[in-house]
Amino acid sequence: MKKDPGIRRITVVGAGLAGSEAAWQLCKRGIPVTLIEMRPQRTTPAHRTGGFAELVCSNSLGADEITSPGGILKAELDMMGSLILYCARRSRVPAGKALAVDRDSFSECITGALASDPLVTVERKEIQEIPEGPAIIATGPLTSDPLARSLSRTVGENFLSFFDAVSPVVTAESIDMTRAFRGSRWGPGDDYINCPMTREEYEAFHAALVSAERAPRHDFEKDDRYFEGCLPVEVIASRGVDTLRFGPLRPVGLKDPVSGEEPWAVVQLRQENTAGTLYNLVGFQTNLRWPEQERVFRMIPALSGAEFVRLGVMHRNIYVDAPRVLDPFLRLKARNDIFLAGQITGVEGYVESTAMGLVAALNAAAMVSGLEFSVWPRETAVGSLLAHLSDRQPRSFQPMNTNLGIFPPLAERIKKRPERCGKYASRSSESMKKFIEELPPLLRKIPTIQISSENYD
Repeated sequence: MKKDPGIRRITVVGAGLAGSEAAWQLCKRGIPVTLIEMRPQRTTPAHRTGGFAELVCSNSLGADEITSPGGILKAELDMMGSLILYCARRSRVPAGKALAVDRDSFSECITGALASDPLVTVERKEIQEIPEGPAIIATGPLTSDPLARSLSRTVGENFLSFFDAVSPVVTAESIDMTRAFRGSRWGPGDDYINCPMTREEYEAFHAALVSAERAPRHDFEKDDRYFEGCLPVEVIASRGVDTLRFGPLRPVGLKDPVSGEEPWAVVQLRQENTAGTLYNLVGFQTNLRWPEQERVFRMIPALSGAEFVRLGVMHRNIYVDAPRVLDPFLRLKARNDIFLAGQITGVEGYVESTAMGLVAALNAAAMVSGLEFSVWPRETAVGSLLAHLSDRQPRSFQPMNTNLGIFPPLAERIKKRPERCGKYASRSSESMKKFIEELPPLLRKIPTIQISSENYD
């Protein structure tokens, strides 16, 4: 056990995106942390390593431009010294205007930073009950059954579940580039590999997809309340023959350089690793049986000989009914020494989960230091997400990612979306600067990032 410098130690359960960010923000403010992660002693249906912040769905953290809601949120986290964003940019791979990462490099960067910090004690074990406080529970959507049951007993029946799914990955060398072309929608760039389909090819593919055999689910996963933001591709296809063509397979903005025309449908592949040897099928999260995935997805002409290095899986995600379970500072109403962070709070998305880890860390730091909790400005993306988590108006609480609809409206009406986002961004930046200036000295201490090159556990 590393020496405790005398400040009350905080336990962080879960070393995913939110837990890793929370541990980082705490230790960089001089607060000792016990970071508990059950992997690799016990894994989940989606994870494959014991590394911190392992990404199990897409390798993209979303738009990285300030003229997008996701870009606004990233800018706010940058201002707070986010470890997750630093490591994401350090390990990024080409993805147009999005921030995509090499999964392994990303996880190694975060694991190395935390494991080498003298104020962080890492324990590899499963937590089956809500721990003694002060603690931050950031176990994510794949919280183990025993801890989930403990949380459920504490918060009552307001404990919900939904499903998430993972897209397959193929080797670059197995893609038939005579049947594919590089390019980005609506402009220059070659970050994506586009696999065009004729009408006949698409309709045959669609018919096979909707009739393919799906993998059975565990008893605890037999719930049809899919989260609309991450539907399996076969579920989208089942809603109509053209649904995919107006969704992930939309051809708009792409021209086949051979024919010079817009294809009937296009499957896009996004680079998965820094070396460019792996590509994932964009929007192809799926719950088909593995043999069925290979059979059906090889009907895409450019993937007829594809080598699948990872096949799709579907897993249970859980989150709390935040407006009824959490106070405005992410504490359990039933346990004011326990904070929740990440996707389990009811936010959706990698960066949103990271943001909730940062918020929980600042609030926990304030609590153990005898400081008042800071209220995030409503004009910021973080403040707007927190407002969503406190909004009791919806009859059925659902996870939410960052979008312009959760921000307070602008005083003026602006039709063009990029210009409108720019106004939101400017307002957010000014609010963040003022927010940081007014923080107590301990919380105002923005972390500086130094990554150790030493090996980690």
